[in-house]
Amino acid sequence: MGEKRKKIYEALVEGAMHGHSDKELYEFVAERCPKTSSKKIVRASLLALSDPALKDRNILSTIYALAIRHRLDDVRADDVEQDDDPAELAPSISRERIKQSPATEPR
Repeated sequence: MGEKRKKIYEALVEGAMHGHSDKELYEFVAERCPKTSSKKIVRASLLALSDPALKDRNILSTIYALAIRHRLDDVRADDVEQDDDPAELAPSISRERIKQSPATEPR
């Protein structure tokens, strides 16, 4: 494990142990590791979630929530184009394709 990721990991676990969550935990980690990014925090979070020594369910849930919340931060920042109709079905699951599927035909 890289030294930077280990430092972020330790800050995550320590912050979660002190009861920080969501924005407070993110700020705690950012304060301890000023040159970090959402991407680095998510990677360190995944490391924490896979650590067999870390067994406290509350800490794991807090770290998981932080990782999920910040997983797409970089994507959202770069996402300039908005969908015209977000409720529109994707082509792969359109109704016409579902009707034509051999799995839906009666036997």
